[in-house]
This record gives sequence, C-alpha cells and structure tokens, in this order.
Amino acid sequence: MELEIYADVLCPWCYIGKRRLAAAMARAAGRTSMEIIWRAYELAPDEGRTPGQTAAEALAGWWGERAPARVALIRSLGAAEGLELNLHLARPVNTFDAHRLVKLAAEHGRADEMMELLLHAYHTEGQNVADPRVLQRLGGEAGLDAGRVRSVLDGDDYAGEVRDDRRRAAEHGVTGVPSLVLDGRPPVSGVQPVADLLALLADGPAAHPVPGS
Repeated sequence: MELEIYADVLCPWCYIGKRRLAAAMARAAGRTSMEIIWRAYELAPDEGRTPGQTAAEALAGWWGERAPARVALIRSLGAAEGLELNLHLARPVNTFDAHRLVKLAAEHGRADEMMELLLHAYHTEGQNVADPRVLQRLGGEAGLDAGRVRSVLDGDDYAGEVRDDRRRAAEHGVTGVPSLVLDGRPPVSGVQPVADLLALLADGPAAHPVPGS
C-alpha cells in the first residue's frame, strides 16, 4: 500500500496528525505493508524568508474574536499528543527550501525524521525554517551529509519535485493539509482520531473532511 501525506511545516494540524498517524501505524504493525511518501503542500508560497508576525497574530487576523479559542484548541490537542505548540513563537515563512530538504532526506529513507525536526523547530522552538543556517543544522541532525545539504540549499535541486507535488495535490483534489491519499483514492483528513486512522489503514478511507489550514 502507498500512503501519500500532503503536509506543510507551517501547519500545526500536520504535527498533530503526524503523531496520530504514527500511533495508528504502530497498532497496525505487521498487519500491512505501507510505503509512506511525504508530499509538499506550501500553505504560504508567497511568504518571504524573514519572519514577521507570529502564527497566533495571523490567526487573530483570520478569526478575529474567535482566535484565542482557536489557539487554545490547537495547543490543547497538541498537548494531548505530547506536543508543545507555541503559536506565539512560530512565525510563518517560506517553506520551499524546507520541502526540498525533505526530498533529499527521502532519498536516504529519512523523510519522516526530517519532517519531525522541521515541525519541532518551527512549532515548538520558533525557529526560522527558511534560514539556510537552521536548515543546515537540522539536516545534520537528521543524519544527512553536510556537504550535500549545503549543495541543495545553494542550488535548485528538488525544486521540480516540490512543484510537482503541488500539481499532484490538485489532481487528487487536495485542498488543505494534512491530507492522506491511500493508493490513489480520494484524499481524507490526516487529523482523524487514531482509531479512524487505523481503520483507514486496514480497510480504506473514511469520510472525514480535510480541515482548512
């Protein structure tokens, strides 16, 4: 079976969904063979590399008076999965290079580790995941060759793959993240309860809409 995960580093729901999916896959271990493919889905492709307002401030612009409750909900759901989601520290930036780094990591079987490090750096530590120095360090922590990471960040390797993922998302009908596409079927939400994700892995997609991000 092939499971494509459409996600972006900027999305706290993607971090929550990653934890829930890991729990579901641990329960399904030995019952199914699964190839995991992380697909790039840029939520803010027009963002610059210099951090501006925080994610919490951005939510206030979108949700108005409902923003504090929204932030509290995200933080509480993250805490339930063992995550510290600091929306008051995280500052949205361009994630194109971060996605390119995940593509490099995938070639070495380390895409999941790379995504974990990126998500933690952004959502918990408030790091600038568009900064080449931050990406260089995180690539090293993921076990990638420092010279190769530097070469990728200095050039345009994997740029085509990242753009192809966005086109692929449109073809599959993916409009938000996290989205899961199992064996080419219609996309489903990646933040379903663990039991529903386990059923998805075992029997096929459930009818859960993908949340907006």
